Amino acid sequence: MPTSPSILELLSPYPPGWGGVLLQGAASTILISLGAYLLGIVIGFVGAAGKLKGSRPVSAVLDFYTTAVRAIPELILIIGLYYAGTDGINRLLSSFALPPIEINGFFAAVVVLGIVQGAYMTEVLRGAILAVPTGQIEAANAFGMRPWLRFRRIVLPALMPNALPGLANLWMSVTKDSALIAVVGYQELALATRLAAGNTKHYFLFFFAAALIYLTITLVSNVMFSSLESYFRRGQPKAA
Repeated sequence: MPTSPSILELLSPYPPGWGGVLLQGAASTILISLGAYLLGIVIGFVGAAGKLKGSRPVSAVLDFYTTAVRAIPELILIIGLYYAGTDGINRLLSSFALPPIEINGFFAAVVVLGIVQGAYMTEVLRGAILAVPTGQIEAANAFGMRPWLRFRRIVLPALMPNALPGLANLWMSVTKDSALIAVVGYQELALATRLAAGNTKHYFLFFFAAALIYLTITLVSNVMFSSLESYFRRGQPKAA
């Protein structure tokens, strides 16, 4: 009579264990989150600049974008952007008599989550830029600094201490939101966990293991963001 595999055998990274599947899913989660986070930062800086310096129509479009994304649940946005975006691209290709394409799941996950992150990043960075003392920017203008040099030497170092708490929260958010990508069939940690649990029927074991992996990612991220905040706040007086 065959014996039931032990916990160590089930979590082994080698077959018949499912540990390797979980680790691959965790790696996919980190890569998707990192790609979406970086894309969100780019969108955030562009959006913040557009809201602060853009024309009224540009500001209105950005207001609609940030309001809509923050108001609609992420799951609906992910499904809508993934399927509507794929259908829209293929319709455009068909209008030029070109064959349809299949969107890469990883690329789609990064873009969709990046668009969601960009809306939140826009508001975080806009608030951080507004918190930069006006006198510092005026002094840079008086020295004749060009816009990019002024941003790199004055605005960016001054806004980072104010933006980092919000940026850290958004990183934690995107690592969890990456689990929603499973609804479009791309295998990351959440989907890998469901596959392992469904095949072995050890649901508590694998979901508990996945929770520990997410917790580990969060703890390591906390250390990294704390180090970044200490770096950007060097020279500033510590709160009492």
